[in-house]
Order: sequence, then structure tokens, then C-alpha cells
Amino acid sequence: MTFGMRMNKSQRVFLAVVVVCAAVSGLGLTAQAEDSPTDAFQLIVMDPLAAPLACDCVEGYAQRKYEKLGEYLAPFIGRPVNVVFVNAIGTALEEKSAGRADLVIGKHSVVASDAKKNDLSLTPVAHLTGPDGKTTQTGLIVVLADDPAQTAADLAGYRIFFGPADCDEKSAAPMKLLRESGVELPEDVETCPACSDAAVKILELGPEVRSAAVISSYAKPLLEGCGTVKKGDLRVVGESDKVPFITAFVNEDLSASEREKVMAGLNEVQYDIQMLIALESKVGFVPVDRADDEPDVAKKKN
Repeated sequence: MTFGMRMNKSQRVFLAVVVVCAAVSGLGLTAQAEDSPTDAFQLIVMDPLAAPLACDCVEGYAQRKYEKLGEYLAPFIGRPVNVVFVNAIGTALEEKSAGRADLVIGKHSVVASDAKKNDLSLTPVAHLTGPDGKTTQTGLIVVLADDPAQTAADLAGYRIFFGPADCDEKSAAPMKLLRESGVELPEDVETCPACSDAAVKILELGPEVRSAAVISSYAKPLLEGCGTVKKGDLRVVGESDKVPFITAFVNEDLSASEREKVMAGLNEVQYDIQMLIALESKVGFVPVDRADDEPDVAKKKN
């Protein structure tokens, strides 16, 4: 499986612009006015495929409109919904969501990790299905197209660039694959904050250095669409086990009645074609007890 061509100088300049734009978009944006009611329900969105957190380089992809979900949930909950787009829960709590996180939607492992960092009791209640109906993602291990490696087992001695520890698909899952393939990992694991960083890293190192990068399966179309890599540049030599992808977490501080209202609203999304289009989802939200890969519960530390 191959994708991409090596970048020339002008392409690297273009990439730098894309990265800066992505960083700006990730600082924390709200779909509601800054002076939203203080009693508003706080929906924190950390989905990397949400429109404000992604680029629009691939038509019909990574442009999820969660502000529409906020409008949709408001009648169920019985109060206005303030929608906040951030890369970290702490940013929302400090600047955007009145210090509350009533409902958080994002990558399962990232939200669970952030919940612990911020001493929040968040429980995963539903997974958002993608356009293909799946609720999971994988980690892809890629090398240069002309690299001799054919499988993960061939990567012994390679410099491998993983993702942050809280991104299971770019850390724990591919590490498991490599160990099972007989590849010994170095004591000091090299990581890159974003898939684009890892891809660029091995492109810059070139064929003189045996290297590989781990990217999220959902990010592959974006790397190509944004020009980070060109078709035929990189090749996939390994794919990790599936891990939960976009998950909705409710705050346990909400009353049982309000949690039920949130679940009722999320469940109804499957019957609204406009909401499915807005969220780029095949069948909306699936309760965790009906999904193939039920995630763990993120709890407060005792």
C-alpha cells in the first residue's frame, strides 16, 4: 500500500503554512457567543475531524459540524448548549466552558487521559460511527516507498517515530504489533506530536536512514489532501489492532435525569439525515455496550 511523493522546497513551505493554520485552529474556539448563558450546557469537542480542528483539504471529509449537534441537543436537555472546540480539556475549562465539561466528544484515549489530568469523572457512553459505520481506528506504520521493509517484522533497528502516549493508535497499539513481530523497541522512544510531523520526519531523513512513522488511519487522506505527502511517496508495512475512535463522555456530576436526556438526544441522531450529514456519520452514535470495542471508564483518581 503506497501513498505520497517526496516534497520539494515549495511543498515544505506550503506544509508550514498548513501546520500554522492547524495550530491556530486548535487553540480553542466556540461555536456559540462568548457571552453564552452561564447556565448553558457545556459541550467540549476534541474530535480531530471537527471542522474547526481540521483542514478542509479533502472535500466532504474532516468537516464535522458539531455546532449543529449543539443545536440539536438543546431541546432534549432543556437549556442552551455552548459548543467549544479545543485540543485539550484544560483549555476549555480555563477559557471557554465556564469551568465545566458536561459532555466531551473526542478520541477515546485522549479524552480519558485528559479527564485524569483534570480530575474529572467522565464516563464513555457512546461511539460516533464514521462514514463507513465503524467506531474504531488503527495505527499505520509507514516507510518510504522504496524502503526494503515489507512488514512490521522487517523494522528491527529502524528509527520509528510514534505519536504521543495518550494516542493509543499511534503509541500502545503499534508498539504491541512491533513486539509481537519480534521488533525490540528502544529505551528512549521517539515521538512526534502530529501525524504530519512524523511523515515529514522520515521524508527529510531520506533513504540514507532506515526509518518509519506511525500515523492514525483517519489521517491518511488528510496527509495526501493537504500536500504533506504525494501519492506514491510512502508505503504501509504494518497496521495495529483496532482501538476505539470518537467517543462521547458524560460528566458524572450531571444528574441521572440529565444524563438520560443527553443519551436520548445522541440516540435520536441516527434518525436525522441532516445530522448524519453534518457529523459525517453513517448511523450516528452507538452506545458503548453495543459496540465491538467497549472502552474503559475514565474515573477520578482516589
